[in-house]
Amino acid sequence: MENYLTLLVALVTLLLGLLIGKAWERYKLRQGRWIDRRKARESPHYILGLNFLVANQLDPAIEQLRRAADLAPDVLEIHMILGNLHREKGQIGRAIRVHQSLLQKPALTKLEHAYVMLCLGLDFKQGGFVDRAREAFNDVLRLDPENQFALLNLEKLHEEQQQWDLAYQVRQQLIQIAQSEQPSRDHEILAFIENELGLQALRRQDYKESAKHFSAAIKLDEKATPAYLNLGDVERLNKDLKAATETWERMIHIAPERAYLTFDRLEATYSEMEQPQRFPELCHHLIAANPQDWRARLALAHYKSRQKSTKESLELLLDALTYNPHALSLHQAIWETLLSFKLQPDLVQRYVELTRQSIFYMDPHICVRCRYRSTELLWQCPHCHEWNTFVEEGIAPAKETPEVEGPPT
Repeated sequence: MENYLTLLVALVTLLLGLLIGKAWERYKLRQGRWIDRRKARESPHYILGLNFLVANQLDPAIEQLRRAADLAPDVLEIHMILGNLHREKGQIGRAIRVHQSLLQKPALTKLEHAYVMLCLGLDFKQGGFVDRAREAFNDVLRLDPENQFALLNLEKLHEEQQQWDLAYQVRQQLIQIAQSEQPSRDHEILAFIENELGLQALRRQDYKESAKHFSAAIKLDEKATPAYLNLGDVERLNKDLKAATETWERMIHIAPERAYLTFDRLEATYSEMEQPQRFPELCHHLIAANPQDWRARLALAHYKSRQKSTKESLELLLDALTYNPHALSLHQAIWETLLSFKLQPDLVQRYVELTRQSIFYMDPHICVRCRYRSTELLWQCPHCHEWNTFVEEGIAPAKETPEVEGPPT
């Protein structure tokens, strides 16, 4: 009986201890009043702040979350969100102060400490404090070695500083942690980093090392377009014209939509090889495979113009115009061609009709991730720093165009 009573007293004491602990965790005495910490998260300020945040109304979100934070000074996530909003508003100093103050709170768990340091690293990164950002992300990884957000941001910092070896190492860490959830994307990113390592070697005129990196990029991702272009350039510098043309022709076979990037290279190299006829043959092949390829027609028109076949050149340009009436490069080529011979009324009239309602643009490219615009094709977006996200944004013709036969050979 005595043992039973002792056990009962122990159980009651344990339950009371748990209840007191829960109450202490939930309630806090402040200014003579007990504050329910859980209720603080359910306060109208907190809920309104989240609603404003979802609606992308940052100023009222900050105001409401600030009030919620005043009611619940010990609720970590409210202060973290508030600091992040200050960063989004460009108020980097305030964001840093908020997140640094959280590090002073007692009894932070290891995971909480890691996430506060992650927020602080993002503050430093946006503020341009590169060294401090790198230090913060490394602190996160010491606390949480598999934190993918810290690794991603560390990789981008290395890329921005052109520390390609370090960026490559971090990407390999991410692949190991994620266990190849996106193997094709991981290989694509590694291929672009290999390409940048090759460019660094090329600037040092270390052709052997640069070719090694470009070849490694192609092995990682057979669609690594810049690696083909650069490998061909190295082969041409080494006077291996046959290998250079084969590399560029392979790129065209794999990525025909990027064929135009090789046109100047191939035309010059074919000429050096005393096989200039291969260039118009290539253009005709591309046009036959894709009748809407206006860039192949433009390249062929330039070639014909240099061969003094002015009428054929203009015909090709006008045909290309039916597929892309807004490309400034086409119109510039037409103006140059028209100036080179006596204007024929029927050709001039055809040009006027095709361009009457056109809006000229310089082949705009747009990042599909962040909508950043560029007049040239970029392999890495300067805004969101993602790889290979640019597509060409064309403007459709005002009316359906008739099917155009291939140009005369």
